[in-house]
Amino acid sequence: MEQAKFSMLTEKAREIRLGAVEAVFSASSGHPGGSLSIADILSYLYFEEMNVDPADPKKADRDRFVLSKGHTAPALYATLAARGYFDKALLKTLRQVDSILQGHPDMKHIPGVDMSTGSLGLGISAACGMALSAKASKDDYRVYTIVGDGESEEGQVWEAAMFAAHYKLDNLCAFIDWNGLQIDGKITDVMNPTPLDEKFAAFGWNVIVIDAHDFDQIEAACKAARECKGKPTAIIAKSVKGKGVSFMENQAGWHGKAPNKEQYEQAVAELTASV
Repeated sequence: MEQAKFSMLTEKAREIRLGAVEAVFSASSGHPGGSLSIADILSYLYFEEMNVDPADPKKADRDRFVLSKGHTAPALYATLAARGYFDKALLKTLRQVDSILQGHPDMKHIPGVDMSTGSLGLGISAACGMALSAKASKDDYRVYTIVGDGESEEGQVWEAAMFAAHYKLDNLCAFIDWNGLQIDGKITDVMNPTPLDEKFAAFGWNVIVIDAHDFDQIEAACKAARECKGKPTAIIAKSVKGKGVSFMENQAGWHGKAPNKEQYEQAVAELTASV
C-alpha cells in the first residue's frame, strides 16, 4: 500500500477511536472494547473500499454496510461522522434521550445507517437479504458486514451462513471481529465457536484470515473477496479488543463499561501521542 493512503487510513482509524471513546465517555455508557477493535476495518471500508456518498446516503447503487455486532455503534457513529454524514459534535450526545445516536444503530434516524441492529445474529441475516436482493434485481452493489466472534455463538449466524452459501452470494463480505473476548470473558470459555475459519469453510464460504490492524492485509482480503465468484467471503480478522488504549487492550471488562474522567484523559493522550 502506498504511504499516502496508509497514512490517511491510519489517521482516520485514530479519529474513529477517539470519537468512539469520546462518545462512550460522554454517555457514561456504551461498548468501547469492541468499538476500538474494528476501527481499522471501518476506516478501510468507508474511506477506501465502499461506494458511498454522504451527500446522498440512500443512493440506489451504494454499497451497503451492516454492523451486526450493533453494540459497537460508537465506532460506526464515529466513522460516519468522520466521513461527513453528520456533525462530529453529535458524538457527545450518544444515548441521550433527545439524540439520534441511540445505543445501537437506527436506520430510521441516522444518516448512513443501512440496518437497525443490536439483537445478535440479525445483522448478518439482514446483510444476506440485501445481497440476495441485489442479485435478484441485477444490481452490482456489494454488501459488507462485521460480525462479533462472541456473536458467532448465535445459531442464527450459522443459518445466515448456510443461506449465503446456498444462494451463492459472492457480493457479500463478512468480517468476523475475532478479538477472543466477550462480556463474560474468553469466547472459548463462554461457548467456544472456534475454529471459525474451518466452520465458515464447511458452510461453503471463501475464507481469508487476516490481522485486523494491518491495512495491507485488509486491502488484499477485500480484493480477493471481490474477485471470488460463486461464494460469499468471510474475512476472519484477528483483532485486539480495546486496541490503542493500553488499559483496555485484551480486557473483557472493557466490553461494556465507560471510562471515568481520568481514564478518558489517559485514553485520549495515548491515542493522540504520535500525532
